[in-house]
Amino acid sequence: MADQTSSKALTSVWLWLFPVVYLLHVAEEYWGGSGFSAYVARTRGVNLSPEKFLIMNAFGWALMIVGLVLAVRLRFSQWLMVCMATALLINGLSHTINAIARAEYNPGLVSGLLIFIPLGVLVLARLKGKMRGRRYFGALLVGALVNGVVLWLALGGNLWALTK
Repeated sequence: MADQTSSKALTSVWLWLFPVVYLLHVAEEYWGGSGFSAYVARTRGVNLSPEKFLIMNAFGWALMIVGLVLAVRLRFSQWLMVCMATALLINGLSHTINAIARAEYNPGLVSGLLIFIPLGVLVLARLKGKMRGRRYFGALLVGALVNGVVLWLALGGNLWALTK
């Protein structure tokens, strides 16, 4: 019984790391370099005001908190952790790949590289053997889709901006 209690406590700690690191990442995107809004305007031609950026991220953070509370209550914490770890990993990789391709810093690169990628890999590796294959794969897929929707929203619904 003690092992089960400590396992639940550890899962809860891991689960609540996600909104904390998300806020750190948003802070870097907002204040890093010229800020994410100015960066996407310069590099992608996307008009995303700093205010809209903050509103979108506040909404995303609130959804994350609601999801975490529901996941704990309805007992799908591992599934949600895989979903969020996938989204963070893809985001961190996209910042890194973009920085390499453009040979320049982009807001979110440091937290993406030093926090999102390691946390994503660690959580995905830790939970791979603890979930059924289809359930794990489903959470991976939803996490990738979430990342795609966030990217689409950040680019103002214009995925062609990626080709710039």
